[in-house]
Amino acid sequence: MKKESLGEPSDTTVEVDSQKILEKFDSESRFRNLNVMWMIRLVSVLSVGLALFHLITSFTGPLVTLQHRSVHTGVILALVFLLFPSRKKAPQQHATVIDFLLAVLSIATIVYIFVDYMNIVQRAGLPNQTDIIFSFLVVMLVLEGGRRVVGLGLTVMSSLFLLYALFGPYLPTVIAHRGYSIVDILTYMYLTTEGIYGTAIGVSATYIFLFVLFGAFLNRTGMGQLFNDSAMAIAGHTSGGPAKVGVISSGFLGSINGSAIANVVTTGAFTIPLMKRTGYSKNFSGAVEAAASVGGQILPPVMGATAFIMAETLGMAYSEIALAAIIPGVLYYLGVIFVVHLRAKKLGLQGVSREELPQMKVVMKERGHLIIPLVILIYMLFGGFTPIYAASWAIISTVVIAMFRATTRLNFKNILQALEEGTRNALGVAMACAMVGIIVGVASLTGFGLKMTSAILILGNDMLILTLFFTMIASIILGMGLPSIPTYIITSSMAAPALLSFGIDPFVSHMFVFYFGIFANLTPPVALAAFAGAGIAGGDPNKTGFISLKLAAAGILVPYVFVYAPELLLQNASFGEVVWVTFTTTLGILALGVALEGYLFTDVNLFFRLIAAVSALTLIIPTGVTDVIGLTLIVSLVIMQALHWKRYSVSTA
Repeated sequence: MKKESLGEPSDTTVEVDSQKILEKFDSESRFRNLNVMWMIRLVSVLSVGLALFHLITSFTGPLVTLQHRSVHTGVILALVFLLFPSRKKAPQQHATVIDFLLAVLSIATIVYIFVDYMNIVQRAGLPNQTDIIFSFLVVMLVLEGGRRVVGLGLTVMSSLFLLYALFGPYLPTVIAHRGYSIVDILTYMYLTTEGIYGTAIGVSATYIFLFVLFGAFLNRTGMGQLFNDSAMAIAGHTSGGPAKVGVISSGFLGSINGSAIANVVTTGAFTIPLMKRTGYSKNFSGAVEAAASVGGQILPPVMGATAFIMAETLGMAYSEIALAAIIPGVLYYLGVIFVVHLRAKKLGLQGVSREELPQMKVVMKERGHLIIPLVILIYMLFGGFTPIYAASWAIISTVVIAMFRATTRLNFKNILQALEEGTRNALGVAMACAMVGIIVGVASLTGFGLKMTSAILILGNDMLILTLFFTMIASIILGMGLPSIPTYIITSSMAAPALLSFGIDPFVSHMFVFYFGIFANLTPPVALAAFAGAGIAGGDPNKTGFISLKLAAAGILVPYVFVYAPELLLQNASFGEVVWVTFTTTLGILALGVALEGYLFTDVNLFFRLIAAVSALTLIIPTGVTDVIGLTLIVSLVIMQALHWKRYSVSTA
């Protein structure tokens, strides 16, 4: 194989059509392939226009809240109806008359907000007939648009919440409320900033859109190839190298890319065939890519843009959240890489020969300058600039810095393509945020969030560990099939409050539910990231899902650690306390890897696997006694396994 072939997918490495896999498991990618020129141009104008609108307002300041969010939502809806067919048998090359009519109605909802804005404000709480008609229209458009892009799951959930608001008095006492009229519900969703135009779509219309756009520009310059080539140069030659490459490159891309499924397909098309060639099974190869891609959502600096929403929700500085998330994020990837390494050693797998690998010096010379926009972004984010302003300058700097070399340079056509691609990539998240606005709006209107908190506390029986467990289950269920950002918004508003009653810091509570919300992408039966990995690898979806959960075991335990030891999140802790908790948690994660994989220097029998598991649990529970027990057990385990390995080596010499 030539060195160049390792830098990008080729006929020898890509064994499946990754785009078909993406479309199968990620409904956001099922675009029409338009072949009608005026429709193509219309979509381009709307897409580029919306991208420029957000870029310009990032410098000039947004419009009045309701107007700004209505522009974002209305244009997104119009593009959804033009680009996404209503059903599988609908035309795939052109929009239908009904689609075009729905797109026009979507734009009309913007026009109405602008034309009658002052009267809408003055009529607050006393809607007229036109207000009611447009409110009904927007709710129906959002539900239909969401169905096409995000799928039935979130659409059904949003619809059930609307019915819940309507039929509250007739429900069981534990979830009953006084009930609201159809007019009250619809106008609350459209004419206030508590429903569809609430915080979720507000974040989509500011932070999320610009960071997705930034990702599109990076993609156009070849940043993905830089990540893949760098990871290959760093880890490709080691035992089981291709799997480690998948973990590293997916971590890089996953932090910027808000979609774990798209990340699986993007990097997995290259790394999964290499893993299989090295000797990993189909299921394990797909699981590695899924676990690594999902982990990118918890890895700073961008965290799939969730960090910015968390900062706004909690009133914290972005820099504080990003710094606090570093240690848990690194521990997650350490756990994944360690299990991958143990599996490679257990199976005797080798890495890729150095002759086939790209040289880091050559890689950095060719594309290393593309790191500069990321450095600028991080510097501005930590330097006190707003995320919106930082993202806009990062986009501009990407265009300028890409000009340094011909292989990365963007011409005017490439820039327009990046603007359109960024808008298209934002459609799914924006629609999910609009529907989440309905859910959060109803929860706010009816007090459902408080009822859910009470239910979790009752199940937890006033015991923190049980409450954490049931909060974890609730977060996984609420996060099934959702992108990371809507997942955080829903789990933080409905599941996190249960932890606050135990005096747990709001930031710690929000991180806990967010972790488990995104792990829904690995949890069967709706493990979409794992299913995408299985699709590329040709493996069994459910088996791949359970293996990915095994790989992500560290991520499942770490949230419990930072609830009991907030030092892991740098909360009210000295440097020494942070170092000690990080050290013991790291040893616990390594011990857990030994217990799960059954290997250290040589095969580990059941008894010693149990010792490793006990060691892991005691090291993860942050008390002096448990730390001593855990350290004693793990040191004993390492010594015993080292002696066993030495005797085995001598006997086979």
